[in-house]
Amino acid sequence: MARILLIVGGGIAAYKALELVRLLKKDGHEVTPVLTKGGEHFITPMSLGTLAESAVHSSLWELKDEVEIGHIQLSRAADFILVCPATADLLAKMAAGIADDLATTLLLATDKPVVVAPAMNVRMWLHPATARNIQQLVADGVQVIEPADGEMACGEHGPGRLPEPQAIIDWLSENRLLAAK
Repeated sequence: MARILLIVGGGIAAYKALELVRLLKKDGHEVTPVLTKGGEHFITPMSLGTLAESAVHSSLWELKDEVEIGHIQLSRAADFILVCPATADLLAKMAAGIADDLATTLLLATDKPVVVAPAMNVRMWLHPATARNIQQLVADGVQVIEPADGEMACGEHGPGRLPEPQAIIDWLSENRLLAAK
């Protein structure tokens, strides 16, 4: 069983995080969700928390959470952190070391492996700034699940789609982050 800190970024692909959580829980893994403000525009804390069977964390400024858990402890209680979906904005903040909300603060405070599953418009994925950010993150030790190629929610086609939840689980298993059943 793996303990996963799941950071859900803001993008239309956030809906796939719900199915990912369901499948991870079905396989016996523990999921602690962190929902970014952007992510809250696409899925609700109630749906995410219900599927994860866990409290959903969203703010660095919730005194109760800071007193009882604290962002440092939360960042280190998991076996690894998965950012899914990882938006262009979130990747850029990670690459620059920006810590301006709970998710980015956790990422800076962790001593655990970090995996990102990028999801964005094809033009954003192919932009030189995104390529630089990915290169920096890889140099920093972040593992990247390559986005899928296909039709986007915006109607464009190409790389940038979030892989299907089972493909993400398969990647995590192949890279020894999830124990085999």
